[in-house]
Amino acid sequence: MMNNTKKTALPFNRYGRRLLSAAAASVASLLLAACGGGSESAVDAAAAKSAEVPAATAKASTTTSIFYGMNGHITNGGAYDATPYATQLLQLQDLGVKIFRNDVYNLASAKVLATVAKQFAAGGVQVYPVMLLGLGYDSEQAAYNAGYTMGQQTAQTYKYSYYEVANELDSGALAGNYDGNIWYQYSNQPFTIARGVIRGMIAGVKSVDSSAKIVVDGTWKHIAFFQMLADGSQPDGTHGHPTVSWDITAWHWYSDMGDMTNACGGSGCHDVLGIISSFGKPVWINEYGVRPTYGTTTSIASYITGNLMMQEYYNDASKYNIQSIQAFQLYDDSEGAYGLIQSDGVTQKPAYAAVKSFIAAHPK
Repeated sequence: MMNNTKKTALPFNRYGRRLLSAAAASVASLLLAACGGGSESAVDAAAAKSAEVPAATAKASTTTSIFYGMNGHITNGGAYDATPYATQLLQLQDLGVKIFRNDVYNLASAKVLATVAKQFAAGGVQVYPVMLLGLGYDSEQAAYNAGYTMGQQTAQTYKYSYYEVANELDSGALAGNYDGNIWYQYSNQPFTIARGVIRGMIAGVKSVDSSAKIVVDGTWKHIAFFQMLADGSQPDGTHGHPTVSWDITAWHWYSDMGDMTNACGGSGCHDVLGIISSFGKPVWINEYGVRPTYGTTTSIASYITGNLMMQEYYNDASKYNIQSIQAFQLYDDSEGAYGLIQSDGVTQKPAYAAVKSFIAAHPK
């Protein structure tokens, strides 16, 4: 979990807090490390609920708008696996969200998510995977190979419209407590490993579905990481390395980071939305949320729909080419009380009603 303040390097991420400490580039590095920690038992339980995996030719349906979305953690235990998928779909429909982000960390979890994606697509909610691998590889080529396998396997289970390649690897490549908006604030070895994972995942997906849209994600002010990916440079100051091309730039933002258009840290204040939109690709804010320590559940509900989150993203959507915003998350889980619904999968918190009302009043 990124539980530091906005002025820190934010070294953790809620989809894979164990990813950055992966110790080997083996199958074990396919980490059961989604938010709350995955497990084979959780995958088995989820698989028992799922129908037969659909053929790879089944294409995810598209909806008229994907502006409003949600995060979930199917196959990771807790409410996501204890609550029937049909119930989760009804909750998403009730909220008015159209896109549902979930993690994949091995072939078993990919197969489960594929069955869910097929069921949810029929109900007007598009599911897409964020594929998780860490930095525990000996070389960029080894990281590429592992990424390729995961990307290929995920795309073979179901042809999603969007594939997110890894999660916040930018944080793991930082050289220290930096904002991450300058190239020399990163360490060379972890950066090249991250580049290998991302490149491999993209190639693996594209080997199955050349039409797939690729999503990359970052957080805080880690802009230089993506500038280096795009121009083939790296933290040792050299150039001419493999480049990365993607379709959608996604970003993660939480209440302790302040205003996304005026984010202030050790390097000064910057319009992060303006910088990432300058990459010339649609912008997704595919994790946004309020720290459980912010205050009461009522104050959290006010913040998430207020002028520094949903209202700002809605108002500035055209200016910054914001295509989708995806709240973190549907249920409370082991990462904390981030959910719109408690960990029983039933009890709605004030944020649920607030988000539902906002979406209804601000159609996109």
